[in-house]
Parts: sequence; C-alpha cells; structure tokens
Amino acid sequence: MGLRNDARPHSLAVAFASLISLAIPLKAQWWDAPAACGNEISEQTDGKLTLSFEFRTRIEDKNGVDFGKSPDLSYGLVRTRFGLSYKPVEWLKFSAMVQDARAPEYNNAPPSVRDPADLQEAYVELFPNQKTGFGMSAGRRMISYGEGRLIGIPDWSALSRTYDHGSVYYRLRRARIEMLYLSPVKINMGEFNSPVLGDHIWGTYDVFPNLFSQNTVDAYILRRDQNRPGGFIGGKTSAGTDRLGITTYGFRATGPVTHGIRYSVEGAAQSGNVGAASQRAFAWYSRLNRNYQVAGRPLDVSGEYKFASGTRNPQDSTHTGTFDQLYASNHDKFGHEDLFGWRNVHNLRSLETLGLTKALAVNFMYNSFWLASTRDALYNGQGRAIAQSITGIAGRHVGQEVDVFATYGFRHWLFGAGYGYLFKGEFIRSTTPGVNPSYAYVFQTYSF
Repeated sequence: MGLRNDARPHSLAVAFASLISLAIPLKAQWWDAPAACGNEISEQTDGKLTLSFEFRTRIEDKNGVDFGKSPDLSYGLVRTRFGLSYKPVEWLKFSAMVQDARAPEYNNAPPSVRDPADLQEAYVELFPNQKTGFGMSAGRRMISYGEGRLIGIPDWSALSRTYDHGSVYYRLRRARIEMLYLSPVKINMGEFNSPVLGDHIWGTYDVFPNLFSQNTVDAYILRRDQNRPGGFIGGKTSAGTDRLGITTYGFRATGPVTHGIRYSVEGAAQSGNVGAASQRAFAWYSRLNRNYQVAGRPLDVSGEYKFASGTRNPQDSTHTGTFDQLYASNHDKFGHEDLFGWRNVHNLRSLETLGLTKALAVNFMYNSFWLASTRDALYNGQGRAIAQSITGIAGRHVGQEVDVFATYGFRHWLFGAGYGYLFKGEFIRSTTPGVNPSYAYVFQTYSF
C-alpha cells in the first residue's frame, strides 16, 4: 500500500498487531494441525506421498531504497505454498508445488511482489536417493548451486525464482558430474507463468564432496545465452551482433582450516560477448568463520571479501569488463536491504550470530562497498544500473550498511524482525539525491 508518511504508523501498528496475534494460539493444540496431517498422510502411504506447506507473512517499511527516485513504501506481503511429492517406486519421484503471493493494500503492486495462485514447481526425478549411479531431473523447479551466488533462488523475495530445467548427472562416492539446462520462469500477471527460453544457461556443474580432508570442491562451466539486443539487461549492440553470449568458468571450495576455523572461496572468469562488445570479466569471493563460546552461548563470527570486475572505459564499444552475475541470489550476501549486486564492486562484510537460547539468535552485520571501476555503474541486486559517473569523478566509496536482526524458532514456526541502514558514501552523494536508505521488517513463517 504505498503510504504517505503520516499514514504509515497507524497502518503498520494494525498490521503488526495482526501479525503478533498469530502467535497467540501457540498454547493450543490445533496450531500444528497441518504438520500433523502431513505426517499422518506420509505414514499411511509408507512414505510414498509427502506434503509440504508454507505460510509466510512479512511487513516491510522501506525508505529511500531507490535512492530518492521512487516514493517510500510500507506494505505487507503474504505467501502461501502447498506442495506434494509422490514416489510410486524407489527410483521414481514426482513433485509439484502451487504458490500464491499477494501484497494486500499495496496499490498497483508490481509483479515482483504478487502472483496469485500459480505453478511454482512440477518436475520428475529418476533415481533421486541413490548414492551412486545415474540420475536425472526435468521440469519446473527451484534450483540453487553452491551458495547461490550465480544460480540461486532468492527465497526472501516475495515470489522466489524458479526455473524450467533439465539435468542429467552421475554420482560416484566422491563426485557428482552434472550436465544442465535451465531457463528462468517469467511472472505473467493474469496468466500462467512461462519460461523465458531466449534467456537460458547450459553447461556442467560438478561437485566433489570430501575431496581431501573434509574439503568440498565445485567446478563449473556455464554458458549463458540471451536473444535480446545486448542481453536482457541491456548492452552495446550493432547490426548483426546483437545478442549476449557469455561463458563462465569457475570453482568453489569450502572446508576446515585449523583451530575451528572454516573457509569458503569462489572464483569465476568470463569470456564471450555482450552485443558487439567482447566480454572479459572476473569475480572473487572469500570467507573465514569460527565458532566461539561467550558465557556458555555460541557465537559465530565471520568475515568475507567479495569482488566483481567493472568496465574501465564504458565509452569503448568493443570491450566490456562488467561481471555478469547470472541468476544470483543476493539477499543477505550484500546486506539485508538488498541494494547492490555482484557487479563492479568491492565488498567487505562481517556477520556475528549470537545464540541467546537454542531458539533465539541475534545477528549483527556490517557491509562496506566500493566501485571496482569508478567509470562503470553501481548495480542493484538484479544486475541493473542504479547510477553512474562516466568521467569517474564521483568517487569510489558507495557506502556502509549496518544491519541487526533476530530470529526465534518454535517447532514449525519461525519469527523474526530486523532493521538495516545505509550510510551513504561519496559516490551516492554525488550521483543520487543522496538519501540514506533504511529497511525495517517483521515476519513469521509456518512451514513443514
């Protein structure tokens, strides 16, 4: 409901009261009836038929998240999912899921926050539970590879991305070799959603678990093709050379180091073309984390650095160096406000998670951002340009984001709330109206 500032407090208070009221029935016995029903069906069918269900509500208050280009917003989001899986025999599985996403009272809500009753998943899988041997999957499915930095499902979003896909894989004791094809599904308001077959990825994504000393290594070669001029997010074009075709070569490794320290790294290089321009780009990610005990309570501390290249000279029509983040799931990776993406950026991030009880955790997150190339644009989480200084005189530092959020879990329920604030840097002050974006939210999820 895009509210005026004077209307927001009353509306948020009513919505918040409604949200809290959902927790009141927790003392009763019927509140967990859906999960009990699902368990009973699974038991009565000897595990052949299983049900899944999710009901999520979230209230958001956004100020300046479009850097002054759009009005501030306060609204509620409601998402319901119902899924089922059927295994008539051990080697065959059918799965389907219906999703209904709405934004009550959000006037003229965009397709990014609402999609009434549509097909989210419908796929078949052969040999799903075998530890070794052949397997395959085909149909519509929510898919994530690695940590979702290049192919993922941004589940925090109102809708969450899904794909029409096909994959064939072979599993060994310490390897899974996979060939894949996938295309993102486009939201069609008033119609059934359909894939954008002109925008797709094909290639191989191979996983080697416990390759050495409990270290897991992923290796991938992914080809992204788009049949629109310059690609779906735009680019340099010319007659006869008007499509995007980029190949990404990458790896990911994760595992223990020493003294309880764990690491995760990922690197990717790209070649190909964006319209008439040749593409040469690369990106890097690295993280260290360790668990501590503070007054008998667990504290997880992590620090990470991310980089993605930018174009040094945007006026050069023959070359581009801006990294293509493919179908990234960026939520939480660049702060909870979801302002920026993995393109033309340096990012330092720290996250501390303190478990006050087994159910209650408090999180503190800090992010700082710089442009990789001062002449290239600053990009949002979807990979689209926010602002740019062609001459490069607007500075390099984008800003610093601070987030605090907490979650509380009770059986099949999860409650949470958080607040994020961006302190604008030199680049934001020079190229936008200069606001400091903030984001407050409260949510609950019931799922099994």
